[in-house]
Amino acid sequence: MSTQKELIVITGASSGIGEATAKLFVQSNDKYRVLLLARRTDRLEALLQEDNSPLNKSNALAVTCDVTNRDQVIQAIQQAKDYFGSDIQVNLLVNNAGVMYLDLLAEQPHDRIETMVQTNIMGVLNGIQAVLQDMIKRETGTIINISSVAGRKAFPNHVAYCATKFAVHGLSEALREEVSGSNVRVMCVAPGVTSTELLSHNDEKQMNPYEEWKANELKGEVLQSVDVAQTIKFVYEMPPHVCIREVVMAPTRQKN
Repeated sequence: MSTQKELIVITGASSGIGEATAKLFVQSNDKYRVLLLARRTDRLEALLQEDNSPLNKSNALAVTCDVTNRDQVIQAIQQAKDYFGSDIQVNLLVNNAGVMYLDLLAEQPHDRIETMVQTNIMGVLNGIQAVLQDMIKRETGTIINISSVAGRKAFPNHVAYCATKFAVHGLSEALREEVSGSNVRVMCVAPGVTSTELLSHNDEKQMNPYEEWKANELKGEVLQSVDVAQTIKFVYEMPPHVCIREVVMAPTRQKN
């Protein structure tokens, strides 16, 4: 049995899906080592100090990183290799960092649109470029891009967000075709309504109708972060010759 450690890089790892994914991987198998990347330094450090958390300094490294800065992503990955040992390689990148602002496009502040484009598209591309050459060279590796149901269908008040998530689906499929001959897997996981902090930066004007819709249509039954984390782990742990190209998941009550 191989004792080679597998390095898993997770962006947006300070909460929600990223945090749940990190914990799920390290608590299930000692071979996984996790690099947690996020902008919130205090939250990252707190994750490694939580009572009864499976994350600790032997299996996880938390590095403050802005995914819109490609150099920071590259440096963080090198820091993890130095920390865990020079023989460790990135076997999985989970591009999870994202921003979601809701508003009518005619009224949405331009800086919020730019933030979504930079984080949701360029952040994904930066992560991919930081690991891709090495994966191609080794002829192994998996990239999982976290998109959204909003990358498959349009929603009012989501125009700019939908644009970024449609882009994630498109770049994932184009990249998969580009690197499949190198035995590198590219997958896309697209959750529907999920209980995370993704919407926490929105104003009441945008949030109130959204919360009413969740209460009336979904009866409060939304996906949990661990539901998405379990899906990420499942598709990754399929045999290397199996590439589950895309998973679209949502609460059962979610019609759209």
